[in-house]
Amino acid sequence: MPMSPSRVAEHFNTKVGNNMKIVFFNIPAHGHTNPTLGIVKELLKNNHEVYYYSYEIMREKIESSGAHFISCDKFDSQTKLSNEDKEKISKDLVFSTNLIVDMTLRLDDEILKEMQKLKPDVIIADSMAFWGKLIAKKLNIPFISSTTTFAFNKYSARIMKQDGPSLFQLIKSIPKINKSLDKLREKGYKVKSMLDIISNDENTSTIVYTSKYFQPYAETFNDNYVFVGPILRESNEKMEKTEIPTVYISLGTVNNNNRVFYQNCFDALKDENLRVIMSVGEDTDIESLGKIPDNFIVKKQVDQISVLEVSDVFITHCGMNSTSEGLYYGIPLILFPQTTEQKGVANRVKELGAGKLLEKINDPENIKNTVLEVLKDKNLRENAKKISNSFKACGNTLEAVRFIENKI
Repeated sequence: MPMSPSRVAEHFNTKVGNNMKIVFFNIPAHGHTNPTLGIVKELLKNNHEVYYYSYEIMREKIESSGAHFISCDKFDSQTKLSNEDKEKISKDLVFSTNLIVDMTLRLDDEILKEMQKLKPDVIIADSMAFWGKLIAKKLNIPFISSTTTFAFNKYSARIMKQDGPSLFQLIKSIPKINKSLDKLREKGYKVKSMLDIISNDENTSTIVYTSKYFQPYAETFNDNYVFVGPILRESNEKMEKTEIPTVYISLGTVNNNNRVFYQNCFDALKDENLRVIMSVGEDTDIESLGKIPDNFIVKKQVDQISVLEVSDVFITHCGMNSTSEGLYYGIPLILFPQTTEQKGVANRVKELGAGKLLEKINDPENIKNTVLEVLKDKNLRENAKKISNSFKACGNTLEAVRFIENKI
């Protein structure tokens, strides 16, 4: 049975032996949650207690890991956002800041009381679950950042390559952001600027789910950062490899309602000797896409790991999770980024020669030519394999758990 917030603290009031009480905070995103679940299972094997603050949409998978699940839905205004507002999160820093501040203040009274009674040995928060970091700092509880994107500092920020208009908007936003942060300061949160929230200093213990090879400017990060590689779950089903190449197309789980792009892919690849598997997301009406070509398999969701195990090319939005999964299997990527973060990931893939940018998304002929070029390019495949090998050489869940235990 899941635990209600009011029962969390009374369930375990004392630490037994060397066992730790560990609290996770995360956001309602599969790509940010999935890598932590292997760590949770390994921590439980070592007889630690794990309490996981997340969202109802993640309840089943978190509970299946063995952690005590505590729902944050009632605190979070993000769960009530329209699709239009969800898209603003990655593009409008003022809007995003207001959401962070609102979430932290909503959590402030109840969760702080729970943490004070529970007395966790460490709080581990996703790098986007900023409230976990803020709460840990306010209560002087040891903190570890769980980073499913690239580790971020002034050097790795260069990979984002902000354009002039973006920088202008950022500068213009600073007064409004500071006004919002004043609300946190009034409640005792020591926040000097937005950078205190969104970035970690070199003294912050940080688990990064990539390899040093793939991480930009990895040499600039000290031993407080551990690069454990992507932590992938096992596939839920086994797909058959076909004699003809398989092209996988997915724009992730958030900004995926792109009917015109999907239709352009139909036109581009319908006459090619290819098997095309397309995942279009829950918000896309498959019937609205029109006639599906015979060589296409179109679903709202697929078991991505199963598909990648048999794919030869992956057209991706360049989310860090999807990119890492594709490269783990040594698949060359066709890059279709849509946010600043995704553009940063795409830039790194291009730098290492493992993918090609999709230049004209509204041109079926360009889509076709790009797919055929990538299929034939041995260098792209060899470079993707190099990244794959670097991932597989990392310590994975065991290294992450050793890092956590050694930091306490």
